[in-house]
Amino acid sequence: MKLDQNKAPIYLALKKLIEDDTIPFDVPGHKRGRGNALLQEFIGSRTCEYDVNSSKTIDYAMHPTGVIREAEKLMAEAFGADDAFLMVNGTTSAVQAMVMAACMEGEKIILPRNVHKSAINALILSGAIPVYINPGVNHKFGISLGISVLDVKQTIEENPDAKAIFIINPTYYGICSNIKEIVKIAHEYEMLVLVDEAHGTHLYFGENSPCGGMQLGADMCALSLHKTGGSLTQSSVLLVRNEKINPHYVRNIINITLTTSSSYLLLTSLDLARKQLVEKGKEMVNRATELANYARNEIEKIGGYIVFSRELINGDTIFDYDVTKLSINVSNIGLSGFEMGSILRDEYHILIEYGDANNFMCIISLGDTIENIDKLVAALKDIKGKYQSDKKKGAKAEFILPEVSISPREAFYARKMPVLFTESEGFVSGEFVMCYPPGIPVIAPGEVISKDAIEYIIYSKEKGSLITGPEDLTNEFINILVY
Repeated sequence: MKLDQNKAPIYLALKKLIEDDTIPFDVPGHKRGRGNALLQEFIGSRTCEYDVNSSKTIDYAMHPTGVIREAEKLMAEAFGADDAFLMVNGTTSAVQAMVMAACMEGEKIILPRNVHKSAINALILSGAIPVYINPGVNHKFGISLGISVLDVKQTIEENPDAKAIFIINPTYYGICSNIKEIVKIAHEYEMLVLVDEAHGTHLYFGENSPCGGMQLGADMCALSLHKTGGSLTQSSVLLVRNEKINPHYVRNIINITLTTSSSYLLLTSLDLARKQLVEKGKEMVNRATELANYARNEIEKIGGYIVFSRELINGDTIFDYDVTKLSINVSNIGLSGFEMGSILRDEYHILIEYGDANNFMCIISLGDTIENIDKLVAALKDIKGKYQSDKKKGAKAEFILPEVSISPREAFYARKMPVLFTESEGFVSGEFVMCYPPGIPVIAPGEVISKDAIEYIIYSKEKGSLITGPEDLTNEFINILVY
């Protein structure tokens, strides 16, 4: 029976709890804001009132039988899944739950190397063994693409004992692989298909958007509703198709890392975001798409900038393209994407999603306006006039094909010692090194540190990128394995 998607059960239960003037002798200790005037002044009395503890009235996230369970069922139906889990630890925890539910220690999982660090951390937690597929690479822009169906088929045939294949839909740059065909091949070998859709919530509702993983037959999908769906930061969803997966086992996996103090602000935001997407999602995503295309056309008119578009589609490693990822190559301007991000922030008070050596990216979503798009276009026009030089930058790729020595889990728990990062070439890394955002490791535990990786990290740091991962917060040293 079709559910009533106009309902928002968590929101209604929370609202009633406050309207009933319930007296709190439980946590949180700020007692609806009365115990912290500074906090109340900063975020508002209403927000403090709704920051409450779990109870029978408003259900328990770790063992939902009431309004949270009702909200999960509504979420599953809205996205075409059999089950859904509301996540308050971000999509990081959803990705880790997918991998841990699909693979036991020592079992193989096929995945592209340009995954988010959460996927490799999932390998450390689960003990699963990675079998990497190299994504396509666009050397002109210095970016990694999707994965080729032929490469997937070959890798599956060479590793028929793998338990799952992991796909990104879309990538940070908006690039989508041929998930439908990959699902068909994987299922022939009884492999699960796991999809990281941190940047893909809106795909399920846009009229002319690429399809979402659930629509294409995937078994599990991890979605950041907070990124493109309208919920609060850190709130996400894990979608499950029950045909090959036990949802009760998935919940047990989730509960390993789920906080027992789940935020009802986050849970309610998921409930309301789902309601809005069902009611107005098509209209809102279509509007975001129109704004992105408008921005693309206006920026192209400036000259010098190359804006990624659907013209990149090649039917394989770029099977489809999400135009709401406004990705812009700045090599002809003579700046790096890192520098563009700093200039836009410091001189024009404009924040971008991220920049790399050659490109920067803005996310166009439900809350954007044409006025703000025009301010971005004007800033880019001004920057070109101020900064463009005759010295064109050669593309420097962030994706560097690694040599894997041992599994991430083995490396993470192995004996290590620090060495100067500049002198680490040839050693096996015991930790991550990455530019953040996007959080895709340039070096991961168990990989041989290459000269190219060292040079890219040094270059990125010089251009203003935040380098994360190493224990040494100065990034002067990196932990290597001691045999």
